[in-house]
Amino acid sequence: MTPLLTDRERTHGIFKDTASLAQSLKDVMRSSKNWERLSDSQKEALEQDATKTARILSGDFNFRDHWDDKGGYSQLGAISIKPSMPQITADLTEVMQQTEPQQ
Repeated sequence: MTPLLTDRERTHGIFKDTASLAQSLKDVMRSSKNWERLSDSQKEALEQDATKTARILSGDFNFRDHWDDKGGYSQLGAISIKPSMPQITADLTEVMQQTEPQQ
């Protein structure tokens, strides 16, 4: 194996094992009642999440990139969806100043 593949195997797991697990997760998702109703972006976000999940379960579960990617794909899947709850926004500096003890 090349150094790149050896390095990836440490973080992503043995490719054959990771691929098998990822495909099993994707098969379950594709068999769900809502799969065909999702947009291509939502489907791809979920499939990428399944791949990242398989890497976590097959490779280095403490490899931060896997976890960060899962969060990123969830955000990408949600981009086109209108929020169902009001969004709360606040200036963090202002909030922190309000919660600091008075001297």
